[in-house]
Amino acid sequence: MRTTMTGAAEETPPSVLDLLALEELDRDLYRTTAAVDEPYPLYGGQVAAQALRAAGGTVPEGRLPHSLHGYYLRGGDAARPTIFRVDRDRDGRSFSARRVVALQGGEVIFNMSASFHVPEDDDDRQVHPMPAAPPPEESAGDALPRLFSMEGRLPPQPYEADWPTRMWARSALPLPADPLVHACVLTYLSDISSGLAALHDGTGRSGSSLDHAVWFHRPVRMDDWVLMDLVPHTVAAGRGWYTGSIHAHDGTLAASLTQEALFRTPRIT
Repeated sequence: MRTTMTGAAEETPPSVLDLLALEELDRDLYRTTAAVDEPYPLYGGQVAAQALRAAGGTVPEGRLPHSLHGYYLRGGDAARPTIFRVDRDRDGRSFSARRVVALQGGEVIFNMSASFHVPEDDDDRQVHPMPAAPPPEESAGDALPRLFSMEGRLPPQPYEADWPTRMWARSALPLPADPLVHACVLTYLSDISSGLAALHDGTGRSGSSLDHAVWFHRPVRMDDWVLMDLVPHTVAAGRGWYTGSIHAHDGTLAASLTQEALFRTPRIT
């Protein structure tokens, strides 16, 4: 693995904070400063987290992301920088709307709409408890592939699947207090694995992500343990759809997510 940061060769892989560091090229135009030479396309959670970071750099102070909706249009190259162009659609009294386009080689690889909100002191209720799982201290250690500075633990799994659909995770690197950074790290985590793994039956199998959405309900520290739980719902027309939740260590629902991905039966030619 070779890591390049602002043109210099490094022996060690980047941290998640390195991946979120963006160079401001012009107003509302940013470029990543870390790239990783690896034999895989650009990880979807990484480009989504970086797009959210770019959007968050353009909103008035005190506004936090409450939702994002992204579409994966082309496979990106993890070994080259990504350019992010932000459009400031609207700044209202309490909400800000942004659109972000991610480009490599002059082509759009990802686009995203994100909305930011001034937190309000109002009703706070959680209908369902966190899924039952032993605490991370009692769960087996597990490497989270492709995630830098992140560690995982695997509780008992709700499905027989070749990828985990329930996992504890946290940043192994202490993170700054900035809640935008924690929202970006949550987004970075949110695309790992797939709820559709529970539907792998030896014929149909999930493939590339098509679109991804996250709703941020409450701030959460991502350098403490969170439980991500992914639930499959349906497969049709070559696509599969699942939902997920991310709970804080104390059981508080921090975020909800949903994703659609390719799900195809290999064709015999």
